[in-house]
Amino acid sequence: MEPNKVSLTAMGTAFMRAYHAAHDRPKIFDDSLAQHLITEEERQASEERHLRALHLFDPERAAACPDRASALAGWMQSAAAPPIVLGRAKYAEDFLEQAVSQGVKQYVILGAGMDTFAWRRPDLLAQLHVFEVDHPATQAHKRQRLMEAGRGHPPQVQFIEADFSQENLAAALRRSAYDPQAPTFFSWLGVSYYLTREAVLALWRAIGEVGAAGSSVIFDYLDTDAFVPEKASRRVQFMMEIVRRVGEPMITGFDPSALAADMAGVGLRLEENLSPEDIQGRFFEGRADGYRATEHAYFALAVVA
Repeated sequence: MEPNKVSLTAMGTAFMRAYHAAHDRPKIFDDSLAQHLITEEERQASEERHLRALHLFDPERAAACPDRASALAGWMQSAAAPPIVLGRAKYAEDFLEQAVSQGVKQYVILGAGMDTFAWRRPDLLAQLHVFEVDHPATQAHKRQRLMEAGRGHPPQVQFIEADFSQENLAAALRRSAYDPQAPTFFSWLGVSYYLTREAVLALWRAIGEVGAAGSSVIFDYLDTDAFVPEKASRRVQFMMEIVRRVGEPMITGFDPSALAADMAGVGLRLEENLSPEDIQGRFFEGRADGYRATEHAYFALAVVA
C-alpha cells in the first residue's frame, strides 16, 4: 500500500465487521463500533462492490436473490474474506482475555488497521497498556472517525507509526513506553499475506527479541497452496484477485507442516496451528447461514521461547 493512503483492505475489514454486527445472528465476533469507521457513502460504495463481486463469482446465485439485501447477505456469507476477518478477531480476543486473566499487562496490536478493541472493551482496557502499530495514514483515519463518533483517545493507548516492510519492530517500540521486561500479548492479523517471506520472518524474530519470556503472538496466514492456481480454491483465488486489483496484493504463504520449524528458527515456539477444519469446528460449526471457514486460511498462536 502507499504510505500516505489509508489501507483499502483495512477499510474492507471494517465494513465486514460492521455488516456482521448489524445483520448476522448469532455473532461470530461483535464489533458494533466498526460502523463508525465508515461513512454512509463509503458503506453504499462497499455494498455495490460486494454485489458486483457476487455477480462475477456466482451469477446463478445472484440471479436467484429476490432483492439487494439477500444478495448482499449471500455474498458476505459465501466469500472468502469475511470468515477470516471475523474468525481471527474472535480467536485473538479469546486468547487476550486468557492472557489478561494470567496477569499480562501489555497488548501490542501490529498492523492495527481499523481495530476497535480499545474503544470496545473497557473491561480489558482497564487492565492493559495498549500499543497500536501501523501506517500513520490508517491510524489518523481511524482516530478521526472515532473522534467524530464521540470516542476520544483512551489514555491507555499509545499509537506508534511504523512500516513493517521498512522498519524493525524493536526500533518502533523503543519510541514508546513499551516495557521489554513485561510479558506481552501481540496480535498480528491480516498482514502476513502482504509481506515478503523475509519480512514476515523478521517480524517474528523481532517479537522473539523484544518480547519477554512467555509473551505470546496470535497471527493468521495462508498456506502455500493458496498461491498455486491448480491447488487453490476458487473463492480464495477470487479474494486474491480482488485485493490485487486495489493495489494490495497477497504475495506470501507458509507451509503449515514447516511452520513450527520456521518459528523455532526465529525464537518462537508454535503452540497452536488451526487448520480450516479446526477453525470450522471452533467458530462456524452448526451455523444455519452460509458462513464457513475459508480454505487455505490458518490461525496460529506462538510463544516467546
